[in-house]
Amino acid sequence: MRYMEFSPGNRLKDYVQCYFICETDTASITEDRVFASGCVEIMFNLGTDGPEQLVNCAAIHEPAVQLWGQTIRPLIFTSFRKHTMLGVRFFPHTAACFFDEPISIFNDQILDFNEIAGTPAHLLYDRLLYSNSIKERLELVEQFLLTRLLTFEHRFGRIKMVGSILKDIGQNDFLENINSFAARYGLSSRYLQKIFIAYSGLGPNLFSKIARFQKSLHLVTQKNVSLTTIAYQCGYFDQSHFIKDFKFFTGTSPSHFQPESSTDLFVPLMN
Repeated sequence: MRYMEFSPGNRLKDYVQCYFICETDTASITEDRVFASGCVEIMFNLGTDGPEQLVNCAAIHEPAVQLWGQTIRPLIFTSFRKHTMLGVRFFPHTAACFFDEPISIFNDQILDFNEIAGTPAHLLYDRLLYSNSIKERLELVEQFLLTRLLTFEHRFGRIKMVGSILKDIGQNDFLENINSFAARYGLSSRYLQKIFIAYSGLGPNLFSKIARFQKSLHLVTQKNVSLTTIAYQCGYFDQSHFIKDFKFFTGTSPSHFQPESSTDLFVPLMN
């Protein structure tokens, strides 16, 4: 499988983490393990074969354009056929700026994006199918996203502040001192949590866990770092706390974790 990333244009660089393309040369069965990343994604299937998932050895047709909400519990997605996927990965706090619906209702779901975005999404998909140029496809997606951003952006005036809060959450003492952190922004801790959920779909506590897990996942894949060291570097109370969280997000212990492909790798929560 080939994987490539592309940077968004200047107008969307504060909202879109990257665009990406995943391609396979031949029809094959692939098993993708998806773990919590803190990010919402849209994926357009542009291959000659429609996206299909294998469930109990039966082929289940998947939406041509998929909205992947915040993944919390691990997801194993087994598919087959030849694929060309064009994806949009938002920052953890920016996907909400492109939707009328509360972003939290998409958590742990893979949805038909065309049903959510309606006719404009259908038209975009048709134009993407008839374009063979990556540059043109990215321009079409950017134009579509800019239109949606202008429609909903006015409801998200605190975008920069929430981005700053994301960086604060990376500090080990954030949850213990949430009242102090909230006061920096002139907010109560309760209201800080409310707006954070509105923007990211996750509460600060869960987002902090995901950020810490992503950092630990990177270290676990290196295979040369002890579990005690990982627990310490990632801000866990102790090794057992680290193992418990890792099992929650992957379904297996770190000592038994085996990354099988590039799809198992983490994505950064922030630039």
